[in-house]
Amino acid sequence: MILKWKSFLYSFLITFLFAVLGGIVTYIGIPRFEGALQPPLSPPAYLFPIVWSVLFLLMSIGAAIIYDSDNEDSPKALFIYTVQLTLNFWWCVLFFGFRLYFVSFIWILILLLTVFIMTVLFYRVNKAAGLLQIFYIIWLMFAAYLNFGIWFLNR
Repeated sequence: MILKWKSFLYSFLITFLFAVLGGIVTYIGIPRFEGALQPPLSPPAYLFPIVWSVLFLLMSIGAAIIYDSDNEDSPKALFIYTVQLTLNFWWCVLFFGFRLYFVSFIWILILLLTVFIMTVLFYRVNKAAGLLQIFYIIWLMFAAYLNFGIWFLNR
């Protein structure tokens, strides 16, 4: 399947709008975050924007593939995609903005479930689009571990 550049650009702009908004909240909250006790395996702070940029790019590609599909499940998959982008943004607000570490842990579990559902829907529409989301699921599981660890160590 050839990715249509207009669909990718549209998907990329929407996805990265959410990413930039979440990034602003994260950037503001980073000094307090760096002062918190960190669980084992916590990566250095500079790694987070790199990983998230790659993940948002993979999400954009997957969403563009779904958008171009004529599958009847495409609208539902894209709706869940938008829901998970919104949940992702609000996790940043809860975690970095308000430092509600336990609430954000519950929130990230909801986000993880939503991304899993999105991945299944993407996979049903287009296998490649679904497989591109596997890295996102793995990272969210690791982020949930970090979130829980920060809550536990700093309560």
